[in-house]
This record gives sequence, structure tokens and C-alpha cells, in this order.
Amino acid sequence: MAITNDKEFKAKLGELSATQQRQVAARFVQRVFGLSNDVRVKAALEVAMRPEISDAELTVVTAAANTARVESFTQCGKETDWGAQAGHFVAKAAVACVSAATPGTNLAWDAAMQARMAKTCETVATGEGTENREAEEQYRILEDFMK
Repeated sequence: MAITNDKEFKAKLGELSATQQRQVAARFVQRVFGLSNDVRVKAALEVAMRPEISDAELTVVTAAANTARVESFTQCGKETDWGAQAGHFVAKAAVACVSAATPGTNLAWDAAMQARMAKTCETVATGEGTENREAEEQYRILEDFMK
């Protein structure tokens, strides 16, 4: 059955294990990674894609991705730089990919929402407005992942 809305999308994501959520979340972030190109974000995505990750690895890449997030936030400045904002949201999405899985959290949903924000910033920066098809692409990515 095809996913057609965010309610179905979030429910399907919630059915995944933490490892699976990390893997699909990394796929969501890979779609917008070009808006950041930070090596710490890339490292977090590479770790999140692996099925076996140690707690120590998660701790290290989470700290690195969080540093990238904080640094990207400071680059946004008072005069809204939509490109810098996009990079910030990519870093936030990467942090979601490698954050500790706690009861009630949905890592993949959090990453998906941040990736959508990055895409929205990109379309504003390029003058295309706020319309984009990121949600539909994420639905397709999840459907492919679940096959």
C-alpha cells in the first residue's frame, strides 16, 4: 500500500526498529546533504547507515554532528541567509539520525522533518517559494526501504 500522507508515514516509521529508523533517516538526509557538505554530517550518515553501531561510535558521531549543527546555526546571521539555514537543518537532521533512541522518540520522523525544513530553505533561497515535493520523496524512500 502506498503512503499518501504524513499520518501514515509517521505510523510506518514508528513500526521500525531504532536501527532501521537510523538507516531510513540517513536516506532522507542524503537527499539534502548537498545543502551542507559538512564532513561531520557525512560521517554521521555513514555510521547511521550501518546495521551494527556501537554505543561509543554513536556518542562520537552524535557529538560531531551536534557541533556541526551549532556551528551552522551561528553562520545563519541576523540577515537571514537561507542557504546557511538549509545547512543548519541538514545538520539537525543528521543529529536525529544518530541520537540515542529513547522510548517515545521517532528518530526517522525527526530527521525527515528537519530534511524538509532544509529543502524549504533551499527553495526560498532559489526564489522558488516554499513549495517542494520532499514529503512525497520521503514516502517513496520509506516504501522502497520496507520492500
